[in-house]
Amino acid sequence: MKLPAQIIDCDVHHALKSHMDLVPYLKEPWKSRVIKFGIQGGGGTYTSPIGVQRKDAYADDGRDAAAYPELVMEHLVDAYHMDYAILSGSTYAMSIHPDADYATAIVAAYNDYLIDHWLPNHPKLKGSMTVATQDPLQAAREIDRIGPHPDIVQVILISATHIPYGNRYYHPIYEAAERHGLPVAIHPGSEGSGISNPPTAAGYVSNYFQWHTCLSQNFMAQLVSIVLEGVFEKFPRLKFVLVEGGVAWLPHLMWRMDKNFKALRATTPWLKKMPSQYIRDHCYLTTQPIEEPDNPKHLQQIFEMMDAENILLFSSDFPHWDFDDPFMIMKGLSAEAKHKIFYENARQLYQLK
Repeated sequence: MKLPAQIIDCDVHHALKSHMDLVPYLKEPWKSRVIKFGIQGGGGTYTSPIGVQRKDAYADDGRDAAAYPELVMEHLVDAYHMDYAILSGSTYAMSIHPDADYATAIVAAYNDYLIDHWLPNHPKLKGSMTVATQDPLQAAREIDRIGPHPDIVQVILISATHIPYGNRYYHPIYEAAERHGLPVAIHPGSEGSGISNPPTAAGYVSNYFQWHTCLSQNFMAQLVSIVLEGVFEKFPRLKFVLVEGGVAWLPHLMWRMDKNFKALRATTPWLKKMPSQYIRDHCYLTTQPIEEPDNPKHLQQIFEMMDAENILLFSSDFPHWDFDDPFMIMKGLSAEAKHKIFYENARQLYQLK
């Protein structure tokens, strides 16, 4: 299968070489704490039994390819002739830490490290800054500090929360993101850990397989909250990106919201449009992990239902075990639809040239 002519990868997980990378950017008491104990609180309750990374995501000398800009370029960007790679990182998981001040210090150090050690290495690398949502006012100040950087293209948050993202508690974050023209991305990783809610609507599950399968539940709940609480009426220029949460669930969620809105709109008097229209106007979903039914025509039908060519962004999830190869996915799409999903939608969203 031939590669698309142009590609923007919207979920690339670069990594720290070690926790010591952040030490120069930390003040006391956080500096001594990280030196002694590493970065605490970003891990998940559920761990993959097959590991996190692809087995080939390492250099010949054993270095983690995700931890070195030149290796991300070699293993991913150059290998697949990509135009841009949107770096996701992983410190967004600090938002489940019970200590807001510690989490705020860690994410600020990460943002500085990203700007100093990754973004200057190649113009194809663009960054996602992160904030600690435990303190939305401090998070907004961090967006004001980092958001103006020309290579920062979005704010990324963890999908694991204790309050859904539509709640006005988070509005200072959205106000700051909109002020700087930055989309807000939501990414999974630590559902059921720290101060977040249980990982599924039914409670805690017993293994990673169940946890991983149910991640879409969080995305559905967050999207319902964001739309029906009127976030897009209050912040009309704000865009959201749902990263790594699947896509096939979207049509039935839009149908259900629209159906209920007809009878229950009195509970959401601030909404001026059908719920599904806010999603079409303000939201994007990344392709990885794309659901792959036995009959490819079924996925095509779902794409038609959700207007996929205008709402999807290609992502590989490099270097994780469920990496999606741009050679292999999205078969059967028209050339125009493929161009939008692999390139044009992201180019416009992130204001790339």
